[in-house]
Amino acid sequence: MGTGVVRVRAWQVEAPGQDIGKALRRVEMPDPRPGPGELLVAVDACGVCRTDLHVTQGDLPVHRPSVVPGHEVVGHVVETGDGVTRHAVGDRVGVAWLRETDGSCKYCRSGRENLCPHSRYTGWDADGGYAAFTTVREDFAYALPDGYSDTELAPLLCAGIIGYRSLRRAELPPGGRLGIYGFGASAHLTAQVAIAEGAEVHVLTRGAGAQKLAQELGAASVGGAYDRPPVPLDAAVLFAPAGELVPVALQALDRGGTLAVAGIYLSDIPSLNYDRDLFQERTLRSVTSNTREDGRALLDFAASHHLEVTVTPYPMDRADAALSDLAAGRVTGAAVLVP
Repeated sequence: MGTGVVRVRAWQVEAPGQDIGKALRRVEMPDPRPGPGELLVAVDACGVCRTDLHVTQGDLPVHRPSVVPGHEVVGHVVETGDGVTRHAVGDRVGVAWLRETDGSCKYCRSGRENLCPHSRYTGWDADGGYAAFTTVREDFAYALPDGYSDTELAPLLCAGIIGYRSLRRAELPPGGRLGIYGFGASAHLTAQVAIAEGAEVHVLTRGAGAQKLAQELGAASVGGAYDRPPVPLDAAVLFAPAGELVPVALQALDRGGTLAVAGIYLSDIPSLNYDRDLFQERTLRSVTSNTREDGRALLDFAASHHLEVTVTPYPMDRADAALSDLAAGRVTGAAVLVP
């Protein structure tokens, strides 16, 4: 691979729009090269995240034309760049959404690198895992826990990590009542973390498959997305990218409760009524990416508490079908591309 002339097959976002068949194109491109401090990773599995869908459909502005999506990558190192010291050829590693920060701004210096104004992202600013190979800075590559298959690990690298951060942002008290709105890849992992930590989880979501999965994973109650949970909630996390659910979730909170909005994209929020939706010290918070410490914490948790990762596998050459199914709500759990 050292000549750089090997051509690999990959998916590129060519014309972002609601028609995924037109937005995403299969191409052949030169194999990527690892720069100084980087790893070249052969992709063994890549999760299909809703953020990939937002990039493909144009909900998120294009950061780089013809980018290769995918930021939940499980693979093995096949080549290292100059100066690499932490990893060797053959190591299994994870590549996630947060690709790079400047390391010197006030946010990075205070442990809030997810807010770095110069941050860059896999599958948005640089080519990701809808391909045979991708690259990653070795200091942004994750060591992965044993006891999981490649396809099970892939969703942990964004769905799991961002769900973990969202749960922390929701400030659920010990043994508290947590509401989860939407029950896809991230939510079904977050529910398991919360239950393992002693929470009472109430799931509000559409779709019979998602509701059935929530029951199987131990939710205390399951209802429709707009239903009122049977008890006041101490905290809630909104995973569905539907702004109209924000007032619904706020009204379900008990006094002093917190709602964390987990997605990078959210449709417009209807007008809020201060007395009905926010008074009595209810809090509305956003979640912006994650820090590497969040990632390590989630993967450590997964090593000590086995998570049941519900996966729908797709061949890599059907990435367009996977995104279409995700858009239509036909995926239970997480979709994962397998070369």
